[in-house]
Amino acid sequence: MTVHSQALRAAQGRTAAAVRHQPPDMSVRAGIGLNPTIRATVWDSLHTSLFDGVAAAIRTLMPTLVGGIPWYGQQEAHRIAYYDIYRRLALATFQPQDNVLLDALVALTESTGWWWAFDDICVMSERPTVLHSEPIPDRVHGERRLHNHDQPALQFTDGSATYVLNGTIVPDWVVLDPSVERITVERNVEIRRSAIERIGWDNYIDAAGLALVDNADDPGNDGCTLQLFATPAGWGGEGRVLLAVNGSRERDGQRRRYGLHVPGEFSSALDAAGWTYGLSGENYAQLLRRT
Repeated sequence: MTVHSQALRAAQGRTAAAVRHQPPDMSVRAGIGLNPTIRATVWDSLHTSLFDGVAAAIRTLMPTLVGGIPWYGQQEAHRIAYYDIYRRLALATFQPQDNVLLDALVALTESTGWWWAFDDICVMSERPTVLHSEPIPDRVHGERRLHNHDQPALQFTDGSATYVLNGTIVPDWVVLDPSVERITVERNVEIRRSAIERIGWDNYIDAAGLALVDNADDPGNDGCTLQLFATPAGWGGEGRVLLAVNGSRERDGQRRRYGLHVPGEFSSALDAAGWTYGLSGENYAQLLRRT
């Protein structure tokens, strides 16, 4: 099958115009319009799960010379589903040639793995043999993110694999063998944070020999403490690490501890915490509730 990118772009323009011209007085329960409902539940939710999640992980497996993922492909499933749901519900009428093309796109999305459409050729791949995900906290439309605590979150038949923790793409050592030495030389803040969380902050503090500069009760977080540590050697530049507890609970009911890199000028945990919110330590100390 050959899918032409120019035809795709033209069809997209026609179908988008057809969707935009639906009667504005359509509504669903609670008086919420049907158009924004479909946008939120189909386009936005699939875009978050696939385009922002799975596509990002697959990019890490692609050779640099490929130049990234082209515009059209499996990562565009949210766009295809969006137009298809309008057609299925008879909310939009498309031209015959657009229906033919949309049928082909739906069939591709339902039957193959990642695919890329060029002017003269369509490249298709097998679906992954392993795909682990978890619900994204505080989302209401079923959005998911890649996650596997012990093994690759995404794996293919040729052995290619990507490790992902709570949506953060990490090197395999973060999952399989996190260590203080590897954390020390890691420059990516998110990877470093994920690796420390694997070890546990208390264990990391002891093993890395972090020096406590100051601690204080967190005024907006009852029963929680702010801890300010000197930045470990190897993290790059002078600074401090502020260890705090998230003000909101995760889906499992737990509240995560997290470390923030703050300027080295701080000797007060309250001042450092206030700085992360653009406040002085004195103003931060007056908070009643932090989220």
